Amino acid sequence: MTSRILCVLAMLAVGLTAAATSAQASVPNRWGFALVNLTSGVPDPAHQAGSWSAGFNVSVTPGGVGQTYVRFPQLAINGGVVHVTAISENAYWCQAQKWAPSGADMLVAVQCYRYGGAPVFTPYSIVFEQSTGTLPAPKAFGYVHYNGAGITSQFNSAGAVNTVAGGGGVWTVQLPGLGSAGFAGNLQVTSADPSQPARCKVGAWAPSAGTQAVQVRCHNATNVPLNTGWSLTYQRERAITGGALPPGRFGYTFDNTPANPGPYAPVPPAVNYNSASAVNTVQSAGLGLRLVTFPVVGALQDHVQATAYGPGPEYCNLQTVWNTFGGSVYVRNVACYSAATRVDRPSMVSYTSRY
Repeated sequence: MTSRILCVLAMLAVGLTAAATSAQASVPNRWGFALVNLTSGVPDPAHQAGSWSAGFNVSVTPGGVGQTYVRFPQLAINGGVVHVTAISENAYWCQAQKWAPSGADMLVAVQCYRYGGAPVFTPYSIVFEQSTGTLPAPKAFGYVHYNGAGITSQFNSAGAVNTVAGGGGVWTVQLPGLGSAGFAGNLQVTSADPSQPARCKVGAWAPSAGTQAVQVRCHNATNVPLNTGWSLTYQRERAITGGALPPGRFGYTFDNTPANPGPYAPVPPAVNYNSASAVNTVQSAGLGLRLVTFPVVGALQDHVQATAYGPGPEYCNLQTVWNTFGGSVYVRNVACYSAATRVDRPSMVSYTSRY
């Protein structure tokens, strides 16, 4: 089994040397998402979709303990970013290890852990996305994949070049040309490490007219700052998939007042976007548990990502799979942890359907 894992990871290493430059406009956008609820086979069809042709599906194969390989059909390309959110009632998280083309497909290695670093399988939501082209303001989209030493893949819908500075577990990402007068949009961050447990989050966020300045913080299996790889995506009036033809049903929110029992609508409104012009709400479902509702935009197939926000080592996952019913989406719940104890902490949530 060990030799098999090493072979697969070696294969994944091929194609991960994309230059640190914006994607070329001649390359079509590619995206896919899935809810991985098994270790082998085709995962939940109600929660997978992508830019592939009809008749194809996401498939999953097992690796080592807590490790799975996700195959996105017809998405082979160098670069892009991957985001993963664990789904569990326990203090678990999942991280991307590596991703790269495998024939005509995109193959992603995902590893999940319990707090403390023991590997464990848990369901998770995963999205791969690669973007091109530009967007007219106020729409904005950008991403960075950083491998622990430098940027290996990036995109900026203003045509600018993103930068990363820092290290040792704390970095500052600049997304020039995507700035806003105040807080607007949403952020998602996921750790990307092929060899050790790593958790990453949004540490801080400072918007300005010229740029979005975002702090990324990462920790090891416990609470020690860690130099590791990660992916960051910024979206504003744009779905997390960032495709050339965005869906009509998507939304995002920033639970920036986690002590508020709610239901409340996060402010400013620009961090609480709903593509149907409805109002997303957040409310307490118990200590460290937040029920997030996206009205009107719900439609299968669909997808949710969540990430923690703040300067500490806390992290968040999804307590269970979201429910899409009557045109609305109920994320029940975003669960945040300090070590293995649930705590009220800020978080960011992004929802998209395929339509």
